[in-house]
Amino acid sequence: MRDMGEKRRHGPHGGHHVHGVGFGVGHAEHDDKHREPKKLDMSGMSMDTIPHLSMPLGNITTLDLSNNNLQSIPESIIARLLNVVVLDVRSNQLKSLPNSIGCLSKLKVLNVSGNLIQELPATIEECRALEELNANFNQLTKLPDTLGFELHGLRRLSVNSNKIAYLPSSTSHMMALRSLDARLNCLRELPDGLENLGNLEALNVSQNFQYLRELPYGIGLLVSLRELDVSYNAIAALPDSMGCLTKLARFSAAGNPLVCPPMDVVEQGLDTMRAYLTARMNGVGKERKKKGWVPKLIKYSTFSAGMMTPGRATNKVHGNATEGLLMSDYRSLDGGAVASPGFLSMLSPRRLFSPRRNSPKHH
Repeated sequence: MRDMGEKRRHGPHGGHHVHGVGFGVGHAEHDDKHREPKKLDMSGMSMDTIPHLSMPLGNITTLDLSNNNLQSIPESIIARLLNVVVLDVRSNQLKSLPNSIGCLSKLKVLNVSGNLIQELPATIEECRALEELNANFNQLTKLPDTLGFELHGLRRLSVNSNKIAYLPSSTSHMMALRSLDARLNCLRELPDGLENLGNLEALNVSQNFQYLRELPYGIGLLVSLRELDVSYNAIAALPDSMGCLTKLARFSAAGNPLVCPPMDVVEQGLDTMRAYLTARMNGVGKERKKKGWVPKLIKYSTFSAGMMTPGRATNKVHGNATEGLLMSDYRSLDGGAVASPGFLSMLSPRRLFSPRRNSPKHH
């Protein structure tokens, strides 16, 4: 019986599949440096728990535990996978990941999709070699706040089909990111600073339905973006800055209540849409009066730079000394004073926009 047990454990057709891992003694263990990368494949075995593994897990570079019924992974097993590069635990019943995952300093690909995970451990930030993180089809409500501050080499982030309301603000620090898939969530907004993701080529935030109502201006500054899907949200207007997306080759905004640009403009193709948004960005068709309001207000002394600085400031406008107004110059008004004809006459357009006469200062 002992011989049979040894045969099952060491033989090529044993209970789990081992590629390139030796368990014998002598020559098989000689000179680890010349061994081929090793893969331990225990996928599709209907396992509820991981059996005891007596092999040296430090030699494993790829571990596949996918398509089982695992509810947890022992901390001790993960901590021994010091050289693992690829870890695949998709399609199990995992509710959490072990904190010891932070020990995997060489991990480049982590696939935890198709589980019941509600939150990723904060220690995942220690996996600084990580290039691809797939956490699709879980029950995530958020991602670690500082994820982007540590995972500078992350190239692909997939978190679709979860319950995420907000992506962490640190997402804008993932400078190497090339693909971000956050569809089928509950996203209320996208994080600020998206324009920092200069290498991002594909962005999918579709099917967040009634939750996602607008896109940030920075989305139009993603200089490498080639694919953008914002379909089936509640977006009424696209940022004018999207007219700058010169590399964009695929775009979808179906299922949105778009009014700017109108959907018939979007349906005419990317070039038409870009031209429309660029024209808006350059102010074509807008009233020129609105563009000149602030300069005119300064010119005619309706307000001056003194309003923006502490203490009184005297500014010269067209050679005349004018005194800026400060918050301290205002007095509280009761309801009767506000409603009085004398007060209302002070707010007339003619008075507000007419040149101000110099008057002696009151001491």
